[in-house]
Order: sequence, then C-alpha cells, then structure tokens
Amino acid sequence: KIGSMIEVPSAVAVAAHLAKECDFFSIGTNDLIQYSLAVDRVNEKIAHLYEPAHPAVLSMVAQTIQEAKTARIPCGICGEMAADPIFTEFFVGLGVSSLSMSAVAIPEVREEIASIRMPQARRFAKRLLAMGSVRQVKSVLRKRFSNRHSMKASYHEE
Repeated sequence: KIGSMIEVPSAVAVAAHLAKECDFFSIGTNDLIQYSLAVDRVNEKIAHLYEPAHPAVLSMVAQTIQEAKTARIPCGICGEMAADPIFTEFFVGLGVSSLSMSAVAIPEVREEIASIRMPQARRFAKRLLAMGSVRQVKSVLRKRFSNRHSMKASYHEE
C-alpha cells in the first residue's frame, strides 16, 4: 500500500492530486503545525507560538480529510494532537479513520470516542471550523470538553 504523510502546507494544497495516487493519508500534526505557522517548536524563543488550535491548522486538517473522503481512502491523524482528548470529538466529527498515539494516551482517548455521538460531533467540527481565532477555538474546546466530563461525572454518581 502506498500512503502519504501530510505534514506540510504544500501537501494539503495538492491533497486531491495525492489522493489519486495513494491508498491512505496520515496527517502528521506536529510538523504540519510547525510548518504552517512557521514556528520551530524546539526554539525556546518562539515555541510558545506553536498552536494546535490555530484555525488555519484545523482548516488544513479538515481539507485533507475531505480530500481523502472524496477519493475514498482512509485518513488518520498522528502526532500530539491525536493523543489530546480535547481534539478527539473534532477529529471524529470530521470523519478520521484512525488516531495514532502512544499507548499511555489510548485509555482516555478511547473513553472520549465511546461517548461521542456522530451528529453532535459533525456539528461541533463545523462550528470550530467557522471560528477565526485561537482564543475562540480554545475557549469552545475547553468548554465542550469540560461539559462532556461533568455530564459523565454526574451520570456515574447516580
């Protein structure tokens, strides 16, 4: 099988063409964020600008997943974003086929996935994609994650 790592903005821009030649996509979020935002995450002077919740990053992820769907090939996510449960509902709502992460992250992400309802996840993903600032995206992600966990806690207390 021939796959393509989508790790740079130029790969996102030609994803429709790449999809015709590939059996699957894997979005490497660490590099995609770094190269999209021109931020070296190991440079202490600018590492604070490395931002997974940037609307441009979310848009590129969504565009890549959509091109994969159009081509009827699977599209997975790898990198730190895949292991961050605050992004799980967004990825599921976009229709990712897999999330690749270290073993320690699996239980929490698995729990998130089990509690997600597709219609709500799709609406949530569209809502995030319509936002224009990191502050808005982060606020909505945190609030949604917090609300989902407070609902689980109250359910388990009954």
